Amino acid sequence: MTLSLDTSGRLVATTPDGQATTLHPLWLRERLPDARILDERTGQRLIEAADLACDLTIMHVDDDHTVTFSDGFTATLADDWIARILARPPRRDRNLWDGTLCDIPYHDYTELRKSDSSLGTFLDTVEDYGFAIVRGVSTEIDGALDVAQRIGPIRITNWGGLADVKAIAGAYDLTMTPRHLEPHSDNPYRHPVPGYILLHCLRNDADGGASTLVDGFAAASVLRERDPEAFTTLTSTPVAFRYADGNTILENHGTLIATDHQGDVVQIRFSNRTEMIGWMPPEQLDAYYRAREAFWRLIEPASPLTLRLTLQPGDLLMMDNYRLLHGRTGFRLGTGMRHMRQCYMDRDVVGSRRKVLSRQITS
Repeated sequence: MTLSLDTSGRLVATTPDGQATTLHPLWLRERLPDARILDERTGQRLIEAADLACDLTIMHVDDDHTVTFSDGFTATLADDWIARILARPPRRDRNLWDGTLCDIPYHDYTELRKSDSSLGTFLDTVEDYGFAIVRGVSTEIDGALDVAQRIGPIRITNWGGLADVKAIAGAYDLTMTPRHLEPHSDNPYRHPVPGYILLHCLRNDADGGASTLVDGFAAASVLRERDPEAFTTLTSTPVAFRYADGNTILENHGTLIATDHQGDVVQIRFSNRTEMIGWMPPEQLDAYYRAREAFWRLIEPASPLTLRLTLQPGDLLMMDNYRLLHGRTGFRLGTGMRHMRQCYMDRDVVGSRRKVLSRQITS
């Protein structure tokens, strides 16, 4: 790595293969691995960049990579440190899938319970596929918490923590009826939207009640390729989501398909029961409804993208609620019972646990 200065007093780092990157002096200064800049134990910044001169420059760079700033501050930069700050964060490859997925990602709870390595593999699978199933979980009423507590704290909502999913009289939500449920993401009306769903099967012997899963990222990818105009419409049209009962009113807004600054799909919000498009000119609504229909045809139960499976007692299905669309076939009361227990976890909780486990395994 060679360091030089451009005519504006900015540092230019050139790799052995000739790739040059220009570093802004303030950007460089506020991340220097120096005890005067970053706390040595926490890595947190000790200075406020806004207190530095906006016209800060680098006056000189020595052969040993010691740089001198225009305010007299000096620091020596190691090649490996420069390479690290210039490296892009690694990105995991997504395993996009459809209804032909045969290798269902099952994991054994006994292994998850005793091995951090197995737990890390499980969380990596959820990251890669958007879901995974743990088998052998206790069918005690709070058995799902045994899995959740290996990961981190669950999300508490107006429904509490771990809640029943079964047909009841006077149901306040269609989830609590024997009706079929269209593919959907959970709780897009919350802020923030719950990141992960843990669905634990206690009993499932009624006629019907199979689970349906769709890889929302795969569906969005197909839509982008086949109908880019519809994809653009769904990534740019805000939709209102609302849930209300006697004690709660929850509202949020967002696009049905969300992308990041690089254009990658990062979230699917789709909930026919709770979404409602606001007023806009008829021409825009025409485009929206056409685009939504195009996306629906990709995720509906009859679509080849839909995977069907039946959870057995002791199975726990963990789903990425930003990616996976889930539903169920209807079931018949009187032929048995379909009793699930469900809780949510936030993305930072699960993401942190997965990254820490990965660091432990690789260190």
